[in-house]
Amino acid sequence: MLDDRYQLAFKAYPYQRSPDQDAKTPVRHPVVIMGGGPIGVATALDLGRQGIRAIVLDDHEGVGMGSRAICFAKRSLEIADRYGCAGPMLEKGVVWNVGKVFYEDRNVFEFNLLPEDGHKFPAFINMQQPYFEQFMIDRVRELQSSGAPIELRGKNRVDSVEMKDDHVVIHVMTPEGPYTIEADWLIGADGANSPLRGMLGLEFEGRVFQDSFLIADIKMKGDASFPTERWFWFEPPFKSGASTLLHKQPDDVWRIDFQIGWDVDRKEEMKEENIRARLDAMLGPDIEYEMIWSSIYTFQCKRMDRFREGRALFAGDSAHQVSPFGARGANSGMQDVDNLGWKLGLVLSSKAPETLLDSYDFERGHGADENILNSTRATDFITPKSEISKIFRNAVLNLSEKHAFARPLVNSGRLSVPCTYDGSSLNSVDGLNAGPLRTRPGSSCPDAPLADGFLLPELGDDFVILAIDAEAPDAFEQSGLNVRVVSVSSVDDPSGQLAGRYLGEAHSAVYLIRPDQHVAARFEHFCEASMRAALRRASGQEA
Repeated sequence: MLDDRYQLAFKAYPYQRSPDQDAKTPVRHPVVIMGGGPIGVATALDLGRQGIRAIVLDDHEGVGMGSRAICFAKRSLEIADRYGCAGPMLEKGVVWNVGKVFYEDRNVFEFNLLPEDGHKFPAFINMQQPYFEQFMIDRVRELQSSGAPIELRGKNRVDSVEMKDDHVVIHVMTPEGPYTIEADWLIGADGANSPLRGMLGLEFEGRVFQDSFLIADIKMKGDASFPTERWFWFEPPFKSGASTLLHKQPDDVWRIDFQIGWDVDRKEEMKEENIRARLDAMLGPDIEYEMIWSSIYTFQCKRMDRFREGRALFAGDSAHQVSPFGARGANSGMQDVDNLGWKLGLVLSSKAPETLLDSYDFERGHGADENILNSTRATDFITPKSEISKIFRNAVLNLSEKHAFARPLVNSGRLSVPCTYDGSSLNSVDGLNAGPLRTRPGSSCPDAPLADGFLLPELGDDFVILAIDAEAPDAFEQSGLNVRVVSVSSVDDPSGQLAGRYLGEAHSAVYLIRPDQHVAARFEHFCEASMRAALRRASGQEA
């Protein structure tokens, strides 16, 4: 159960009258964000830290109740670390790296999502979404106290928008009546049912999966417990559903998902006695528990055709939606924010042309397609659509218990990993081609140990020239961009992980790292002309 502080988090930003409501003419803001969920607040954090005024408009007054998303990936924690709020998340969250797959009553497969050392953060933490949101709101309050231009406006519902060539007119309703503001850029972070998407008449296309899943969050009493691992059953012996998923959350709360089929009476299934019947069959008659939250959901894999519509940009579930298997929803949304924030910052500060934002659509569209593909494959494996598909799946599960070749085919939800932006116009691919595949241009930088910490915190959120066992200048300037030079030696990492992840067979390497910590270019030695060309390309100054 959420503690008392977060039970009250739904009032995290109660309605207050804004000076904009008394202005004689609509006030223009650089960025207005529709939606105060995790993606909207993260966007405000990203922009506010750059000194860009960001206004969040939300029809509610704080975080929603119910655990909803619970699995937050290593990449999301690394992004939150740059925002300054990963510490309390890691302290509160339940850390896990291991998952197990069961077929009927047998453990047929298990996996470790982070089998290597040398990373600051674990593969995943489990934590109820209200905590994740509140920790970011807490960080917003800290930054506001030091002058960061972020504003969260609760009970400010956007009723309509007017798209202009160089701005957006936004009509807002409050408990005290309507008012109008303008924005250079409007960001839609308003969820899968995005009102903004509807206002602009934009399509949201894809596939709806005909199955239903019952979520039950419970707090078990006494000594009842399971390991801190992800457990997934295909055709579980307790017969509570066609499949079952179990996760531990903070506060001794456990999340259980039951696959209950498409043709069900939702009203009947949601009755407490019927939910308890499923739980009792799974846990046994002697386990006492308290029901915290329950819901039934179906899901879809859908996306917008494009994530930019003039002066409006879409992020998170408003732009794309996937099944929950694989924890790709909130985590992919955090990657959206990470990709969009620095690009919008360069455009607003006149350091890059507006066309840089087209790369947001390409790169995160690529990420959405990857997530939808993986989610669709997982769903088809979990819920076979034909008898022959089910026979194949069950054969894979049987074989995987003793035969390693079958285990890669087991798919109970491929877990979220960072997207690699292969084919992006921001990549320079004429440098060091013999280096590790995992750090090719477009890839997310893997963490690595240093003598006094870890690599990713050293990179920060500027453009960085990362020199490993290579000579490089102490400073570098170009077109007003913030470019830092970080020089490290693989000798300082006796584990060899830095060299293994960034050098491969090469003796030295010089990387250009983007503000979202994706590789833009890689060279064996520093060359000023090549670096300047790569930087122009990575910042959108040169197509």
